[in-house]
Order: sequence, then C-alpha cells, then structure tokens
Amino acid sequence: MIRVVVADDLTLVRGSFRILVDTAPDLTAVGEAATGEEVVELARREKPDVVLMDIRMPVVDGIEATRRITSDPATSGVRVLILTTFDIDEYVFAALHAGASGFLLKDTRPADLLTAIRVVAAGDALLAPGVTRRLIEEFTRRPEPARPIAAPAETTEREREVLTLVGLGLSNNEIAAHLNVSLSTAKTHVGRLLMKLGARDRAQLVIAAYDAGLVRAADTQGRQQTRTARTHE
Repeated sequence: MIRVVVADDLTLVRGSFRILVDTAPDLTAVGEAATGEEVVELARREKPDVVLMDIRMPVVDGIEATRRITSDPATSGVRVLILTTFDIDEYVFAALHAGASGFLLKDTRPADLLTAIRVVAAGDALLAPGVTRRLIEEFTRRPEPARPIAAPAETTEREREVLTLVGLGLSNNEIAAHLNVSLSTAKTHVGRLLMKLGARDRAQLVIAAYDAGLVRAADTQGRQQTRTARTHE
C-alpha cells in the first residue's frame, strides 16, 4: 500500500485529492496539510511514501517544505510530487533542486495523477510536458556558462551519452533502442549515474544534464511538444 499525504492550502482541493487517492486499491491517504510547516511535521510523523505538494502555501511554501523533507534524514525516503499551475512554473527549477521527484499540472486527468503517484513512489521521476518546456526555457535564460557535471573524471563517455538522453526525456527502453543495447544495460548505466553524481532520482539527472550543457533547448523543444516527458520504465 502506497501511503500519501496531501498538502494544499485550499480545503476543497485537499479533500478532492484525498478522495481520489482513496479510490485506488493500492493507495491510501494518511493525512492532509494546509501549510508548509504542517506538511513537514506530518511527513516526519507519518513517513509517507509520497507527498502531493502545492507550491503556494502560507507560512512555509512548497519549495521550502520540499527542501526540508528531502534534506532531513528522518524523511529522506519521502518522495515529493509537485502539483503546479502555469502561473507558478517559475518555481519549478528551484523545486527540482530542492529534491522534488515529479511535476504535474493540476488539470491532469485523475487516472494520470494516480499513475504519477505510483511512478514517484517507485523512485522514478515524472515531468509534465508543459513543466519540462518551462524548465528548458529557464536554463536558456541563465547567463552563466554551463558547469561540468559532478565527478567528471569518474563518468565515462557512454555514461555522459546516457545522461544526455535522460535529459532529453527518454525512457530506459528508448535509451536502449537508441544505443542499440539491452534494457538491462541501459538501466545499469542510469543506476551508475545516480550513484556517481549523487543524484536522488532521475529528475536530478535531468538537472545534471542541463547544468553540464549536455542538453540544449533546441534539442528538446520539438520532442517535448509531442510526448510526455516521463523518465520512467
């Protein structure tokens, strides 16, 4: 059973998400929070698998709450799935760096939201196409030059190639097909990247690919307009 906490400052929204979660036989809602402080305390007490996190909340916002949850050893295993709207997409980059594992728009279909919870609970990353496009745009606006990825001497040429494909939003199956290798080999490369770069999950590998200059907006914009950027298999 996947245990879920719902954090949103609107009572009706929280209640709706909680009811939706409880309709799934493999999911259960174990609490609600109206502020960032409340969700941090709830995460410490309940140790849920996933937190559905709003960004705009009073007292402590969702980004800071995400940072506190993912950086606390007591709650480091809790995954955060951000539910966002277009008018707050400027915060997506900060939330990724705070440790969020996924992003969906609040107009996502109910069935897709339930699937997203399962994906994030399994340790994978999930990015909505609109969110991903804005993430790419954020990088293109940044004036500083690209930085090398962490521990470059320990990263092989093939691993950097895999990192680039992860940054483009390819799944493990797609990476295997692109490189003409087996699925297990693709998974092994991704696992080694997670370990070598100290990344929490594939969402942070996407950030690493952008930071290293391995992925450009021109490489991804057309792709993200036609497919869901779900970095999961």
